[in-house]
Amino acid sequence: MPDNAAGKVPAVVLVHGSGPSNMDGIPRAYPNWNAPFKDIAEYLAAHGIAVIRYDKRTYSIAHARKFIQEFGGSATVYEETIEDAILAANILKNDSRIDENKVFIAGLSMGGMLAPRIHAEGGNFAGIISLAGTPRSVLENSYDQNMAFAEAMEEGEEKETAFYQMEHEWWDFYNSFLNLPDDEAKITEIPGTGVYAYYFKDWVKNPTPELVQNIDIPFLIMQGSADFQVYADKDFVAWQELLAGRDNATFKLYDGLNHMFMTSTTGNLEEYKIPANVDAQVLADIVEWIKAN
Repeated sequence: MPDNAAGKVPAVVLVHGSGPSNMDGIPRAYPNWNAPFKDIAEYLAAHGIAVIRYDKRTYSIAHARKFIQEFGGSATVYEETIEDAILAANILKNDSRIDENKVFIAGLSMGGMLAPRIHAEGGNFAGIISLAGTPRSVLENSYDQNMAFAEAMEEGEEKETAFYQMEHEWWDFYNSFLNLPDDEAKITEIPGTGVYAYYFKDWVKNPTPELVQNIDIPFLIMQGSADFQVYADKDFVAWQELLAGRDNATFKLYDGLNHMFMTSTTGNLEEYKIPANVDAQVLADIVEWIKAN
């Protein structure tokens, strides 16, 4: 909560990217990475905007085991991410210090991808902020990430094999799982992913472009030009095309910033553990947009 708030204040629900991560936005697998959600929460609170953030449901080992026992192969992004974001929104709307008509969602990466669905399935937000999200399917984005990985490999037979697999086998591999009947998809784990086929089936059958057609609240689309996980020339452009002609859609592209909206240095995952903070202009733009909406 902001200090010394006069009257009810606007608020934001912060929604994680993929994988288990804590309330600061730090992945369990990489505890020495930077903390984008901590930066965002502290800045917004200092500028009159409340923030709710929380450990992802699968973050602690104990909760992850309980999650697997409870849902198993039937787990979807709803159980993993969406439900808690809706519950967080309800907490804010039922807090007498919060303006219930000014509760926003800010999702990073996967959280930005799912933000429209979270809104549609019960979040009922005043506006959507997508931080390095994409309206393309998770498999399209994953394909491009894997192609970029192959391109970065040293020249040789291994690289040629990787390219061949991506160009001739990758889509057939995933489509073979997406085409399974639901009951079979819930008991079929996709090799090498640790995820059951039903998880992706559910996600893919709820495409963002279709959801967005029925959403008329304001959008703030934010993207770093040096992001090597979600792409300015594909994903940011896809948002621009999807929301073209909407007066309440705002697009912000930041030169030289990475997936965490920090200055890119090495151009790979190593830069996430070099001490840095979310860019000041990004934070200021979020505050300005929320107060204008």
